[in-house]
Amino acid sequence: MDSLRIDLDRRQRRSLTEQIHDSIASAIREGHLYEGARLPSWRDLATQVGVSRGTVKTAYERLADEQLVVACGAAGTFVASPLPLAQSRLNEVPSRLPLPEIYRDFDSPPKPFQVGVPATDMFPYKVWSRTIVRYSRLAATETTRYHDPRGEVELRKEVAAYLSVTRGLQCSADQVIITNGYAGALGLALHALKLKSRQVWVEDPGYPLTRRAISLAGYTPVPIAVDTQGLDVGEGLERAPNASLAVVTASQQAPLGMSLSPARRRALLEWGAAAGAWIIEDDYLSELKLSGKAAPPLASLDGDGRVIYIGTFSKTISPTLRLGFMVVPSALVNFFGDVAAALSPASSLATQLAVAAFMRDGHYLRHIRRMKRLYAQRRDALLRQLGEGGIFNTMAGLSLLLTLPDGADDVKIAEAAEAQELAPAPLSIWYADNNSKVKSGLLLGVTNLSDAVLESSCRHLEGLIQRHA
Repeated sequence: MDSLRIDLDRRQRRSLTEQIHDSIASAIREGHLYEGARLPSWRDLATQVGVSRGTVKTAYERLADEQLVVACGAAGTFVASPLPLAQSRLNEVPSRLPLPEIYRDFDSPPKPFQVGVPATDMFPYKVWSRTIVRYSRLAATETTRYHDPRGEVELRKEVAAYLSVTRGLQCSADQVIITNGYAGALGLALHALKLKSRQVWVEDPGYPLTRRAISLAGYTPVPIAVDTQGLDVGEGLERAPNASLAVVTASQQAPLGMSLSPARRRALLEWGAAAGAWIIEDDYLSELKLSGKAAPPLASLDGDGRVIYIGTFSKTISPTLRLGFMVVPSALVNFFGDVAAALSPASSLATQLAVAAFMRDGHYLRHIRRMKRLYAQRRDALLRQLGEGGIFNTMAGLSLLLTLPDGADDVKIAEAAEAQELAPAPLSIWYADNNSKVKSGLLLGVTNLSDAVLESSCRHLEGLIQRHA
């Protein structure tokens, strides 16, 4: 075939099979070999290029696996029909980051004002490095058995003990399931719970990922207003009386920061028990409450087994761990374990064992105490810095909530700040779509605001607000 030219270079690291395969594949994709063209037999091509027939056969088999050629037995091997339409449709859809309204960058280190990430400059790297190396070596020897899909029992015991001591939540290790972060826990719960209704109460404003996850799972998130007492249970009963699930941040509401009041807690638990509904409690930040004592988890008050409690190590150790946990009522333990085994088993044995040791040896609680002191200092420094400019603000968890004038586009301000290596989060995206109560504001994370960047970061941000507001 004049259109098929194969030049082999035996000095290359690529095998002769790969070189033959790549030459023919390129000729087909570039249109030099037309549809239906017959390729030389193994013997003929092997003789032509000076290799064994087995080498050519392996190259042809790879081409067939890629659907570039069709082997027709004694009749020969032919160039397959191309798939230009499928390829062109793929090319028409530009690639983007998943959930771009939430995630803007996966490659850069945390920036000033970024929310949801711990401080990078005060982490006990030496202790953690020694721990993770030790257990990575141990995990490397554990290659011949399946591990508990609910998570390693050592870590589940440490989590149960930690919750008992610090959060007043009494549970057994059997009730704890280790997950791939908050998203993994939420997805597992949405799969496992047998919901009678497709409607789910969600806080408004509330975590955008929660709303999206509920929608992707086939349910309808019903936004319920948040006021100074937290989720308005009465509004939930009016807007979606038949809902069978509520997702709440009871200890520190995300993003506004208030705790769910005792009266609202009672009302929510009574609703769950009377309606046979479930409550998912996202306790995302309780151990890092900077002022006063954290409110008890809703799950600790649950006498009817209706609350699924979710926590994570993303904000206390590192989001790169992708490690979270959930506590399920005793009646659900076996079924949730089955669902975890079938759909979302715990991963990374080394990470689980390292975190268990980090907790068992006391490093975890010491690290949290240091972080709380550091974050409180950085919060106070930020308040002093912005107070000089007369900007109204309130604290919400580990973020400063900066209100903006009516009509200010907080999304555009956040995008402009990104170009200056700042990462404030726009408040408006936390509200449900088409909501008349949407407020414009910026969430300024305090965790990575060192003295070296504080003044310049605030000055740049204030300039952006003045230009865009």
